[in-house]
Amino acid sequence: MIDNLNAYTATGGVAPDRWASALHLFDDGVGTPHEETTAERWERAQLLFEAKDYIGAAELLVAVVEEAPEQTGPRLLLARAYYHSAQLRRAEEQLRQIVERDPVEHYAHLMLGRTLERQGRPDEAQPWLRMAGAFAGEFPDDD
Repeated sequence: MIDNLNAYTATGGVAPDRWASALHLFDDGVGTPHEETTAERWERAQLLFEAKDYIGAAELLVAVVEEAPEQTGPRLLLARAYYHSAQLRRAEEQLRQIVERDPVEHYAHLMLGRTLERQGRPDEAQPWLRMAGAFAGEFPDDD
């Protein structure tokens, strides 16, 4: 038995998306289903991503990106979820949209380069990786 309940950590128990859903069980009253907002889906997707459920996170993030296409954060997390679940073509597509819309989003350049490398396209990856390095202040030696 646990003597100090404050010392108990909830690991290996309920999945993160269930915690997020449980927060809203009684919002609309008994018997009324809760309509999840875009912000709640975004929150739940982040929890799933942190729990390494990349496919589950991607499923939620697709809806978030459709509802808020101008937001870079959800699209970048969607690309990362695709990358980590080996859906590299989808990751590439999202990353290209990000750099087209926001050409100074340095992390998208880095991810796009890494995604292309992972697909066996190192020549295509190099300009993106050089650009990411330049954004980070890393310049190749002129030796």
